[in-house]
Amino acid sequence: MKLSASEFTQWSNKAITLLGMSGIGKTTLANKLPKSKWFHYSGDYRIGTKYLEEPILDNIKERAMEVVFLRDLLKTDSIYISSNITVNNLAPISTFLGKIGALSKGGLSPKEFLRRQELHKKAETEAMKDVPDFIEKSKRIYGYDHFINDAGGSICELVDTEAMDALVKNTMIVYIEENQEVKDTLIERAKSHPKPLYYNKDFLMRNLENYENEMKKSPETMDPDEFVRWIFPKLLEYRKTKYESIASQHGYTIQASEAVNVNNESDFLGLIVKAIESQ
Repeated sequence: MKLSASEFTQWSNKAITLLGMSGIGKTTLANKLPKSKWFHYSGDYRIGTKYLEEPILDNIKERAMEVVFLRDLLKTDSIYISSNITVNNLAPISTFLGKIGALSKGGLSPKEFLRRQELHKKAETEAMKDVPDFIEKSKRIYGYDHFINDAGGSICELVDTEAMDALVKNTMIVYIEENQEVKDTLIERAKSHPKPLYYNKDFLMRNLENYENEMKKSPETMDPDEFVRWIFPKLLEYRKTKYESIASQHGYTIQASEAVNVNNESDFLGLIVKAIESQ
């Protein structure tokens, strides 16, 4: 939603969605807001604990069944497996999402990778559609004044969906934009610690073909980590265009270089007012 600076300041029950690449600092920024006043909604947490809970556990169980010692215990219900997903520990989601590449190197086949990608997209869609209900519940049940939606980096793929419409109608979209220094840091981080990511299917298939032609390796033989390192800079540029479009139409943009200087609620609100006034 679009508001004037005065309307935003006087908004008694603020609801904000943070938009930007994974690692840009959305969660860090959200954590600067007082927990006594702001309900912190993590899109990834909702995905993992509600919409991907069963697929995540099935994946863990399949791996556990490969171990003879655990297989017998699981089949006789002598032990059970559960994931311990928290807002600050989303590893089970990443483990489920996986990386495309050679099975011998811990990768997933293209078919399985795309299946999991589609499950993630459906889960993220439902998690974002839940936001209006959680805004209402956070006030009615818990008495929170304000609401912050810490959305995943792939939320930009929900343009022209019911989920994005719900966010635009019920929250103010705030895009955290990276400068070249931050972009370089994200790329270096992806090189040293390549992690599972969600990709738009058309973007993925186009770049898989480019990778095959450039590196002379097929998805079945390529190194999963090496592919993430190769594609990540391209993903940054691809998503940046989408983020900018969403922010220009439906919200506001703040700079990551300024967001890192936010220390409290007053700083946060002041930064948004500045963004509104400048746009």
